Amino acid sequence: MKTFVLDTNVIIHDPEALFAFEGSKVVIPLPVIEELDTFKRSNDERGRAARLVARSLDNLRAKGRLSDGVPLEHGGTLRVEMIHDNGMPKAFAQDSKDNQILGVAKYLSGKDGHVIFISKDINLRIKAEAIGLDTQDYEREKVNITELYNGFKEVKVPHADIDKFYKEKRLALDGFIPNEFAILKDIEGGSGSALGRWDAKAKALVPLTRSEPVAWGIKPLNTEQKFALDLLLNPDIQLVTLVGSAGSGKTLISLAAALEQTMGGDSKLYRRLLVARPVIPVGHDIGFLPGTKQEKLSSWMGAVYDNLEFLLDRPHREETDIDVQMMLDDGRLEVEAVTYLRGRTLPSQYILIDDAQNLTPHEMKTIVSRAGKGAKIVMTGDPFQIDNYYLDSASNGLTNLVERFKGQTLFGHVWFSKVERSPIAALASELL
Repeated sequence: MKTFVLDTNVIIHDPEALFAFEGSKVVIPLPVIEELDTFKRSNDERGRAARLVARSLDNLRAKGRLSDGVPLEHGGTLRVEMIHDNGMPKAFAQDSKDNQILGVAKYLSGKDGHVIFISKDINLRIKAEAIGLDTQDYEREKVNITELYNGFKEVKVPHADIDKFYKEKRLALDGFIPNEFAILKDIEGGSGSALGRWDAKAKALVPLTRSEPVAWGIKPLNTEQKFALDLLLNPDIQLVTLVGSAGSGKTLISLAAALEQTMGGDSKLYRRLLVARPVIPVGHDIGFLPGTKQEKLSSWMGAVYDNLEFLLDRPHREETDIDVQMMLDDGRLEVEAVTYLRGRTLPSQYILIDDAQNLTPHEMKTIVSRAGKGAKIVMTGDPFQIDNYYLDSASNGLTNLVERFKGQTLFGHVWFSKVERSPIAALASELL
């Protein structure tokens, strides 16, 4: 039976990691408990995770002494292990929690069979390997980014099928999942083509809701943006993810669709636009920053404000003199740190989470569960631009959400591959 020694960052990343190693021995070093204790009063996701882990461990105490090991529901055991420094190099400071955790793993490796140290800290894994330990990243929530669902595919069909699609407004084709888009091309190389979305009710490809979609005066510049607007303007699709590099238009299009549906007169579907971003480092409180909450958030919301000001400066309908501050003052716009969405229920709102790649899967679950009746959630981000030290393109909450929700009738996704900002932005995305 394998023994897995867990680092603190693993169970902060995923409080359910305690139960993720079925049929194995799970060891929590005592210094991990001490680190969790320092986090438990924090009003952020790290504090919440620490409290969840503490409750789970307390429940397990009903099965016996944690120091002796207790059985887990799906096989294996869990125990809390005291500090050991046997065999640790003298150069390793004994008062370092990281080194104490490594000391436990090193001690067990000499007496407890195959021991594997699990950590999301790259440097600590390097140190563990240097003292002879087997070590791994926490893989449970990881997605194969090279195979991530992109939301659409090109299909070659007979020209007659393209004509049929235009005439009958539907085309039965196999191999699609709900809300996946299709680019139909003539199999014989002709110029005929069409765009469609697989509709679960019709069990067929159907045309886009609008052949030339427009939101708040913004027209899509490419096929991917057309697909995105089709999802954003469809009230039946309550969760949308848009993934792409800087300059692909994902945030601008999301905000244009938001204004169209929160301030658009007859097309108004939502009573408020709520925009949130993770505060970097992810999940941390903004209390340490000076000023009011609005002033504290302004530095994190620059990209959002820039896009909103661009959209509001464009002549559109009768409201040509409104600005961002007016929207904030009259309640049609709310900006928030992701940390403070926990505990709220958000009905009838268009909720945009920007930079969602900086969320953990656990944080993502917390946010999506906040949506109330009549709400729409839009997640935007670039999985290759991550600021959270413990996340990467395969383990972040955004890619995990795409992988888990694909195929659900209320979910839609588009991966943006084209940059529309400027030639230099496109080169930066490609070369840097």
